[in-house]
Amino acid sequence: MSYLLHIDSSSLGEASVSRQVAQSFRQAWSGDVVHRDLAAAPVPHLSGAGITARAIERAQHTPEQAEAAKVQDELIEEFLGAGAYLFSVPMYNLTMPSVFKAWLDQIVVDGRTFNHAGPSPAAGRPAVLISARGGGYGPGAPREGYDYVVPVLEAILGHEDLLGLDVTTVIPELTMVPHAPALRSLLPMHEASMARAHERAQELAIDIAAA
Repeated sequence: MSYLLHIDSSSLGEASVSRQVAQSFRQAWSGDVVHRDLAAAPVPHLSGAGITARAIERAQHTPEQAEAAKVQDELIEEFLGAGAYLFSVPMYNLTMPSVFKAWLDQIVVDGRTFNHAGPSPAAGRPAVLISARGGGYGPGAPREGYDYVVPVLEAILGHEDLLGLDVTTVIPELTMVPHAPALRSLLPMHEASMARAHERAQELAIDIAAA
């Protein structure tokens, strides 16, 4: 298998639960890794030049279009060169960090990373999405239905009409419980969620590397 592409997007550095669970995956991973930290080195948001450059012959690009195309080429080649993917994407205000959305907008390109006539070049490659959140958003939780991270990313990353990756999601939740005395009764649930997430991340790393 070629390298694992690890995309980090949390702004919290070592304090980030998404990053901590991703490190459990990395520690169990036995292959090469290319790591892109979008918080430390954000990619540009998609511009008008970047959009129009996709439909114009390179010889006709303006300087702005040429620079935008260069950014997209680097990110797309890095994406397509990977054999597996690790995305650590926490929930910020019910959705993904803007730096991760910027990366997606640069690499999701019709005719390059997906097409409407057949499968994506990366279709079927394994991907692990780790998405930590301060509360609980699953079935029966008070905020059920307010998760606009995982459903959106599972669609973009995994749908056969888009990137077509084989996505497995790991969700460490209730991460704010240790910092909120009023939520102390939920501490066992938080601890159980953390333990499951770290264990699952390690299992997935071993299984994907072996495959």
